[in-house]
Amino acid sequence: MQKYLAEFLGTFALVFCGTGAIVINEITGGMVTHVGIAITFGLIVLAMIYTFGEVSGAHLNPAVTLGFWALGLFPKKEIVPYLGSQIAGAFLASGLLLFLFPISQNLGATLPAGSGSQSFVLEVVLTFILMLVIIRVSQGAKETGWFAGIAIGAVVGLEAMFAGPICGASMNPARSLAPAVVAGNINQVWIYVAAPVLGALLAALVGKTVFPKIHHS
Repeated sequence: MQKYLAEFLGTFALVFCGTGAIVINEITGGMVTHVGIAITFGLIVLAMIYTFGEVSGAHLNPAVTLGFWALGLFPKKEIVPYLGSQIAGAFLASGLLLFLFPISQNLGATLPAGSGSQSFVLEVVLTFILMLVIIRVSQGAKETGWFAGIAIGAVVGLEAMFAGPICGASMNPARSLAPAVVAGNINQVWIYVAAPVLGALLAALVGKTVFPKIHHS
């Protein structure tokens, strides 16, 4: 239960702070700024990895959990409880943001600025890069592990910084599903569920080749 609660709380914090920054930016006429939103996502991921990393691994993301499973580093029986905890935490965050900011149009949902196919490809590539970094810092030398939060948070912030204006830089099905459903705007949400999972699974495939010393559970 500790692990599931950690995933629930970590994903709640990620979605509350990250999409909260988007909502507050929206209702204050841009006070947070795009750069501020990207930094917020990076910092909350960093903070949650250091808070819950030793308890649950701080996946905070269904695509990451499925990526670790594909690598043979995560037991199949834990997939549903992990995904359920992550999605529940995300929905609680979006529900609380709706309560606090009922005037928000999309509650920080990820929406394609261009075509759906453009955002799909971007999300696959972004999640692929993120998952490769996660695999490396979680399975590399112990010294690398100490910097996991910084490395992963930096990649999230970096990818949100440059790709956010086009695809939203979700890289996380739970982060996109919750605000889309709570705000009632689910037309494009399939992109942000399917693409990150595909990107993470591709990274797992490549990771087995690039990092041959991965320790199987």
